[in-house]
Amino acid sequence: MKYAVFLFSYVVFLILLLDIFRLELSLSISFFSCLRLSKKLSLFNNFLQKYMENSRYPKFTFTWIGGLVLLAGLMVGTMSASFFSTIWKIFFKENLQLRDWFFLFTNAAGFVTAIAFFDFIIVRPTTKKKLNFNFSPTNFYTYLLIFPMMIGMMFIAEFITAQIPTTGPFFGKYYEFFSELMNQITYDPVLMIIMTVIMAPIFEEIIFRGIIQKGLMNKGVEPWKAIIYASIIFGLVHGNPWQFVGAVLLGCVLGLVYHKTKSLLLPMLLHGFNNLCSSILITYTKNESFSEAFKVSEWIILAVGIALFSLFCYLFTMKYKVHYSEI
Repeated sequence: MKYAVFLFSYVVFLILLLDIFRLELSLSISFFSCLRLSKKLSLFNNFLQKYMENSRYPKFTFTWIGGLVLLAGLMVGTMSASFFSTIWKIFFKENLQLRDWFFLFTNAAGFVTAIAFFDFIIVRPTTKKKLNFNFSPTNFYTYLLIFPMMIGMMFIAEFITAQIPTTGPFFGKYYEFFSELMNQITYDPVLMIIMTVIMAPIFEEIIFRGIIQKGLMNKGVEPWKAIIYASIIFGLVHGNPWQFVGAVLLGCVLGLVYHKTKSLLLPMLLHGFNNLCSSILITYTKNESFSEAFKVSEWIILAVGIALFSLFCYLFTMKYKVHYSEI
């Protein structure tokens, strides 16, 4: 009986010892597996860091100093155009400012100089790279989502803008001045199309989405805040309350599309599409109003706008799971 108990105890001991050995072996294997995984993750992280360092897109930031640089560049560009006009008048006895295309030339000079100032004063000294953006196209299905979403926000913006007064001691005179200014811009349909449908989308998207919004996000600002900040600045530079509302709302859509697709081409196309619709309405209806063009109530325009924007924004941001990246 005593030997039986001893033999039983010895067998139990061997079983426990074997279990312990197997556990240690399993832990050792897990430990070395973790080491190999950690090494692979470290190598992958180093690859990503080297990729970011070698990326042709600079990781610049946008601060109030960058804003002053953009403003200074804009002023230098427009003043240079005026100076050129003065010199031309002295030598050739012709006032270029009376030409229809001179306003377009002045705007282009201001935008180009502002972008160049930001590139050479902010981007290159801090990142050792030149200012560059992703203009890659995307798949066709993305366009089917973003354009109806843009149309919906255009309808919503029109309804809200229509609620801003155009008469009264303050708004009345301001609206008359704004209307006269718009009449000068839209006097020549060809120049209007070139300036509003081609030039404005390119230059404005580079500055407000490509520089300001992206620079804020690179600084650590949350994407939704960066989109709103850039859109508000975009609205303020239009200089009047009637365009401010539409610029802010549409700027949020443009910023969302840029944030998700990582390509400036898409907000440029959407911006040009919005301005093209406005130009067509002004040219053929003499009024920038979808409700008057379609002969329907403003409330119907609002309802259709909310439905379009809600549906396609949901599909674009929630259901359509496509990963975009700057390559």
